[in-house]
Amino acid sequence: MVDVFSGRLLVDRDGRSVDPEEALQNKVVGLYFSAAWCAPCLDFTPLLCDFYTELREETEPPVPFEVVFISSDHSAEEMAGYMHAMHGGWLALPYHDPYKHDLKKKYNITAIPKLVIVKQTGEVITDKGRKQIRDKGLSCFRDWLEGADIFQNFSS
Repeated sequence: MVDVFSGRLLVDRDGRSVDPEEALQNKVVGLYFSAAWCAPCLDFTPLLCDFYTELREETEPPVPFEVVFISSDHSAEEMAGYMHAMHGGWLALPYHDPYKHDLKKKYNITAIPKLVIVKQTGEVITDKGRKQIRDKGLSCFRDWLEGADIFQNFSS
C-alpha cells in the first residue's frame, strides 16, 4: 500500500494527518469509494462500519485490515459530516487531494458505492467487497487474507 499512497497523507475521522506507510503496512486494505449523497452508500456504510468494528476492535489481536475512504462528496464539509455521522474509525484520502481521480481510473470505478480489496502492492484481491460482505459477513475476510498471503508467499 506504500506504493499506492506514496508521498501522500491520509486523514482520520477527526481530520488528523496519518502516515499511510505506518497505518497500512502489512494489512489488507479496502478502498471505499462512496459519498453522503448516494442512497446505496448510505445503505451499505453501516454494514461496512459494523464489519470494520468487529474485525478491528472486537478481535484480539485486531485483524490486519484497514479501510481508506475515497470521497465523491460535493464538498469537504459534506465529506467530514458523512465521516462523523456514519463511518467507522477508518482513514480517508483528504477531500482536496486530486489523487482520488487517479484512484477511480486505476480501479475502474464507474459507480458508487464500491469497495475494492487490495494487496500491499495495490493489486486487486476483489472489486466485489461490498457484495461479499453482504453475502458472507465476516467470513469473507479470510478469503481476502488468503488472497493477500498467496501473493506474499510467491514474493518471498
